Amino acid sequence: MPMSPTEQYLEKSAGILECVRSQIATIQTVADVFAGVILAGRMVHVFGSGHSRILVEEMWPRYGSFPGFNPIVELSLTFHNLVVGANGQRQAMFLENVPGLAARILRNFDLREGGAALVVSSSGCNVVPIEMAEIFQENGIPVAALVSRQHSDASTSQRSDGRKLTDFADYILDTGAPVGDAMVRIEGLEMPVAPGSTVGGCLIVNAIKAEVAGRLTRAGSPPHALAASAILGRERATEVFEAAYDEHARRIARYYARQGE
Repeated sequence: MPMSPTEQYLEKSAGILECVRSQIATIQTVADVFAGVILAGRMVHVFGSGHSRILVEEMWPRYGSFPGFNPIVELSLTFHNLVVGANGQRQAMFLENVPGLAARILRNFDLREGGAALVVSSSGCNVVPIEMAEIFQENGIPVAALVSRQHSDASTSQRSDGRKLTDFADYILDTGAPVGDAMVRIEGLEMPVAPGSTVGGCLIVNAIKAEVAGRLTRAGSPPHALAASAILGRERATEVFEAAYDEHARRIARYYARQGE
């Protein structure tokens, strides 16, 4: 009896889990770098265009996350809800391949302040995330790239010189998703459905997050991790939220303080 669509998706997801498990050493190395940056009072810049925005917001802020990450989400590249019309998907897909847009985004931050970066792109072939990583590296900021390796290898870069995100990465992490991302085949349907990159991406960013939390705690600087009142009680949870947001404000302020000097 053939597997149901649900069984197919769960089986493929189990394969993604094993792919992530095979990268534990790289995840720990990236966590070492990120923890060092946060302990030094600086930030890890996190960027993704298109649906990669999901993983940026997974890193911070949400329950179980903590200050030290700068989520860079450009609405013109990620606002998909209207689909067509003003602010539609066609415009977003066009803009993520406009050369120079990454430089305009990063012009808002004083990259001399150091840090590290996580750039997310399933294909690793769109111009804006590639240029983001390139600019970070030019400023001495180490870059971890989160891609779907099979999909990236099978895809053509939209950049004129053919270089991909992985060409500007100090560390490469793989979501384990297949070519085309979608993982389930339906009899009678030409196209596969149900993407997998978010599954692998969420596993990786949360593994990094947990590793970083462990390192910060062992170094005597336990993070202000956002937690529900059901865990901490309403008063303590509110204290943690306020402390976390205040810390984020202080950290990000240094990236604005000397702009234009």
